[in-house]
Amino acid sequence: MSLRLVMARHGETPANAQHILDTRPPGLPLNERGRAQAVALGARLAADPVTAVYASAAVRAQQTAAPVAEAHGLDVQVIDGVHEVFCGELEGRSGRVALERFMAVYEAWWTGDLDARLPGGESAHDVRDRFLPALDRILDGASGDVVLVSHGAAIRLAAAALLGDTAETRFLPNTGLVVLRPDDKAPQNGAWVLEHWDGATPIAGDVTAGGAPA
Repeated sequence: MSLRLVMARHGETPANAQHILDTRPPGLPLNERGRAQAVALGARLAADPVTAVYASAAVRAQQTAAPVAEAHGLDVQVIDGVHEVFCGELEGRSGRVALERFMAVYEAWWTGDLDARLPGGESAHDVRDRFLPALDRILDGASGDVVLVSHGAAIRLAAAALLGDTAETRFLPNTGLVVLRPDDKAPQNGAWVLEHWDGATPIAGDVTAGGAPA
């Protein structure tokens, strides 16, 4: 059975709905809309060859993963290292000033400045240094579809790294998917190919589009 990495962003939370930066686990749970999105995600992946379901330490990620795991008779396995980009001094804040401060750093990452750092928080390198080894652990010897429920900004940074920072990445909506498969042409290099990306068009100042972390 061929391997695919299926990374899903969690469902909507009150922080998403209220444009609050919520990055420190365990964080807020899903709201009513988020719970419905999680159920829909479980139905979407029910017919896929899912062999394992993982989630970050955040409550919202575990709640989103639960219907996916249930559809396949699996348990949700919580894994460290795949939580959201830590916002540092911006944690728990909302409003345009806080979001603009985050987005300035976030945009710097996509222009190649991976050392840019959130005030008191993480750089893109920091996120990748914890996220990518976690992926190595869950993918070692795996086959079929390995589902990981994580967070918008962290998924985007990790996916870009796996794709060699050559593919265009996009904002990820709640319960949106990024699907990667090993590159058959260069398996010895650990290269990956993008199979699918659920893109979203960001709205100015809107954390629910997967731009700012929450």
